Amino acid sequence: MPTQHHVTTCRNFYAGAWHGTSGNRIERHNPATAELVAVAPRSSADDVGQAVAAAVAAFRSWRRTLPVERSQHLHELARASAERVDDMAAAITREQGKPLDEARGEVRKFITALHYYAEEAQRVFGRTIPNDSPGFTSIVEKEPIGPVAGIVPWNYPIELIGWKLAGATAAGCTIVIKPSEYTPGCAQVLSECVESTFPPGVVNFVYGDGSTGQALVAHPAIAKVAFTGSMRTGQAIFRTVSGITGLSLELGGSCPMIVTDRADIPAAVAGAARRSFRNAGQICIAINRIYVQEGVYDEFVDGLAAAADALKVADGLRVPSADVGALTMAETYQRTLDHIADARAHGAAVVAGGGPVDDLSPGLFLRPTVVADAPDAALVMHEETFGPLVGVAPFADLDDAIGRANSAPGGLAAYAYTNDTHETFTLARELDFGNVAVNNVDAGIINAPYGGRRESGFGSEHGHEGLESYLQLKHIRLRHGAQ
Repeated sequence: MPTQHHVTTCRNFYAGAWHGTSGNRIERHNPATAELVAVAPRSSADDVGQAVAAAVAAFRSWRRTLPVERSQHLHELARASAERVDDMAAAITREQGKPLDEARGEVRKFITALHYYAEEAQRVFGRTIPNDSPGFTSIVEKEPIGPVAGIVPWNYPIELIGWKLAGATAAGCTIVIKPSEYTPGCAQVLSECVESTFPPGVVNFVYGDGSTGQALVAHPAIAKVAFTGSMRTGQAIFRTVSGITGLSLELGGSCPMIVTDRADIPAAVAGAARRSFRNAGQICIAINRIYVQEGVYDEFVDGLAAAADALKVADGLRVPSADVGALTMAETYQRTLDHIADARAHGAAVVAGGGPVDDLSPGLFLRPTVVADAPDAALVMHEETFGPLVGVAPFADLDDAIGRANSAPGGLAAYAYTNDTHETFTLARELDFGNVAVNNVDAGIINAPYGGRRESGFGSEHGHEGLESYLQLKHIRLRHGAQ
């Protein structure tokens, strides 16, 4: 097991080498222990410009590499990362708080994404189009869009890099990645894997805070920005990029679950407990609010309360198999407490959890919390908490439940449990979300498109669409004279 105290020094990585900066540094402390665990540069606009220049220079040759060559590099990065699963996972846990076993799973999913897009790189096809005049042929080709900026959050700091890095480089783009200031150390480990497997300048890392990210997305040489994070930051990026810069946004949202009286209630309880509290609820597709049909409401609430109370909360390095680790940020910790207090003020009953784990102080640990009989006006029922809290409310009519589920801003993921065929297809079609999972809580898989609607953003990651989003079309019309 990795040692508890370890400080990682991060340096910007571009043009195939590590670089210092003239600015001050960012310090990251373990949210479970408050110990210093990583230091990283607070990169300036000049630092960003040098990283972008490296990506621009590398794009000239990388765009012309054969798909099979790009595939080989992605497979090589996957193999190099597989040798450092524990190093990356320990860095994730120290910085972000999730249990070590869960962090190892994240790194393995990152490796799976690399292998997947290594194969998809060889499946980019154009087409020919008949003309209305003899002697002409039209060819449609797909070309990489150019140097890309990848802005990633702290909740899945390696996996979410993978979605962007793999899709962009498979398409023939180069990329500059800005990791979250809360999770720089795991990206440093990844950059060491990149250094040995990719040509210089194809994959670059620049560390910093919001001002660094703003300089990156505003850079005129960036052809596309791929961002995952909060609605607020996504809206700021939307305003910052120029009108000719491509953009994809995955912004989360308040995700609902509907449980009807035709559902397998134990399965629904198990699914709700997993998707509400995994990663301490710090997931874009976490279940925030649950609507349960009146006939099975008490059974479901009792089951979910018991399941939440049974979850093991612990320091994820000391107890790698813990169910819930520390929250990453004091802001999220306090917002969760505020949402619990707000639910109580609106008359909801706290049936599990409800506050801090006192014996783990000064860490940012909260008990998984379930509030029952939560009215629609309660914050937990329409705002994204992004912490270990879920609200539950009864419903009588399915159409009413669907309307309430669709009423919150955003539309990333929704969940439903029912064993009735008619209800299954009604829910699947009427829930206005980019991803709908019925009788399971895994709303995203690597080979199917993943993205949101409305305030949850636009564009897709995962699937072949996650590569296509880094391509642009070219129409070539040839006059060859053959009849």
